[in-house]
Amino acid sequence: MEIIVNVIGWVGSFCVLTAYGLLSIHRLSSRSVIYQTLNVAGSIFLVINTFFFHAYPSTFVNIVWLIIAIFALINIRKTNDNDSRKK
Repeated sequence: MEIIVNVIGWVGSFCVLTAYGLLSIHRLSSRSVIYQTLNVAGSIFLVINTFFFHAYPSTFVNIVWLIIAIFALINIRKTNDNDSRKK
């Protein structure tokens, strides 16, 4: 089980770092669904990993990161829905 949780943690780290890297080199926007989806997936995986290893401060940070990304996705969807109604 520990190996699986470690792999999940590495995948989560890869997702979050990929999102941040692509944002930093201007390949993605913070308003991008891909950017926020990478953050959601990465955060979920990191929550699993950090909770398993009892790293509760990191678990907390990743839960907050997850909530921020979910709200951003909701906001993006609302904006896209409003834009499509205007057309």
